[in-house]
Amino acid sequence: MIILDTVAHETIWGGQKLLPYAKEKPGKIGHLYSLCCEKGLENTILNGEYKGRVFQNYFEENRQHFGLEGYDEFPLIIALVEARDDLSIQVHPDDEMAKREEGAAYGKNESWYFIEAPESGSLYNGCLAESAEEVRDRLQSGDMMSIVGRLQVKPGDYVYVKAGTMHAMTTGSFVYEIEENSPWTYRLYDYDRVDASGNHRELHIEKGLRALKPGLISESIPMDDKWVTERRYKLLKLTDTAEYRNESDTLQCFTVIFGRGIAEELDITTGTTVVLEPGDRIEGSFDLAMVAEPV
Repeated sequence: MIILDTVAHETIWGGQKLLPYAKEKPGKIGHLYSLCCEKGLENTILNGEYKGRVFQNYFEENRQHFGLEGYDEFPLIIALVEARDDLSIQVHPDDEMAKREEGAAYGKNESWYFIEAPESGSLYNGCLAESAEEVRDRLQSGDMMSIVGRLQVKPGDYVYVKAGTMHAMTTGSFVYEIEENSPWTYRLYDYDRVDASGNHRELHIEKGLRALKPGLISESIPMDDKWVTERRYKLLKLTDTAEYRNESDTLQCFTVIFGRGIAEELDITTGTTVVLEPGDRIEGSFDLAMVAEPV
């Protein structure tokens, strides 16, 4: 069992909902990372022989035991996310583009489980333009939002965002997010807002237009208590759980959303991920938790 410390990531669009669960106390938090191997956002192990080291160290030395030797880095990123403002209109590259333009092993697909739905009842998802050139024209004319699609969501819904989909969380969203471990996000539009220093955030328009697949739009479906399988991970939602045991032959990531447990004299609470080896068991009073398994 590997218990991970959380890492708070301050963003221009974040809020204060996650502050009580963060070691760091920035002004506002967009992501509370519970499992991440990206430099600068790496989670520290709180227990056992790897205590004080980052999770990537454990993964590199043990991945062959769990059928994950094909990955140089742990293939998932897990976080709780609060959007107190709209995120930028963005797109992720697929495998082909990530390899061609970034020298990366693969692109990025991601999933959101909505703990709380956005205030508008919808998120930005899908492109109403027929081509990337039309998107370019709308950007240049200041009419970008007229071609951004919307997807209705409610609490308890699950959304899978494929690479190439134009998308953004909107104000009021509070989600469990799981991403394929690829750092590439291309911002197409950021509402002309500026940060505390008066600077606009960087845009990546040319790469974003090359990554964009205008026909793609996600679905929003209620998430029940059955496994959901995507290309690099499986997900399971748990409610009112007192005990969970990893019955698989690989690593599983147990993330607490609401509830509490104690393992090896450490508090396991909102935002904490415990990586369970096969046969490991965790106990507590968990109103809502998610289990992710790499595939």
